[in-house]
Amino acid sequence: MVARRWQDWANLVLGSWFFVSPWVLDYSGATAAWNAHVMGAGIVLFAVIAAYMPKAWEEMINTLLGVWLVISPFVLGFAAATVAALHTVVVGILATAFAVWAMASDKRLYERWHRRHSV
Repeated sequence: MVARRWQDWANLVLGSWFFVSPWVLDYSGATAAWNAHVMGAGIVLFAVIAAYMPKAWEEMINTLLGVWLVISPFVLGFAAATVAALHTVVVGILATAFAVWAMASDKRLYERWHRRHSV
């Protein structure tokens, strides 16, 4: 199988960066760091799955992970940690955008959607 969408590879790189970012940006050991490690690994995992077995559910999971990243600084209580919170929100917005873009550009998904929802 060959990867079809560049957005999946962009999410793979983004997830990898997010996984290592607590060490690079020096916020390791905190709640924000654990969030980055777990969510970064999740984004990488589902980006790889989406790249080689493109279905809508993998992109939906990456979309949900991205949305979680946008709200997680407030839910987990690290919104006051400016670097970690801002970084997490930006990565969440990008991960969500790439996943939604990949779904929107999938012709097979588009055709299936219109077959099911045609009048």
